[in-house]
Amino acid sequence: MNGEELNKLEISKQVDARGTACPGPLLEAKRGMVSVPMGGIMEVLSSDEGTNQDIPLWSKKVGHEYLGSIGEAGYWRIFVKRGK
Repeated sequence: MNGEELNKLEISKQVDARGTACPGPLLEAKRGMVSVPMGGIMEVLSSDEGTNQDIPLWSKKVGHEYLGSIGEAGYWRIFVKRGK
C-alpha cells in the first residue's frame, strides 16, 4: 500500500514505541496485537530503524499481514493487519 492508502486506514490500536531500541518496538507490537480484533489494523510508531525489517518478518511468521510503513520526521508508522 502507498502512503495515501495507509493514511486512510481505520486503526484499531496504536502502539507508541518511539524512543525504545530493538527489540523494544517488536515486543510492544506483540503485546499490542493481543487487543486488536481479527482483521483489525495496528499502527506501530517506532524510531528504531530495525523495526522496518523486524515487523514484516514477525508478521509473516505469525500469520499477520504487513501493510506498509510511512517515514515521518524521526520515526516510522508501521501498519499490520491482524490475521490470527
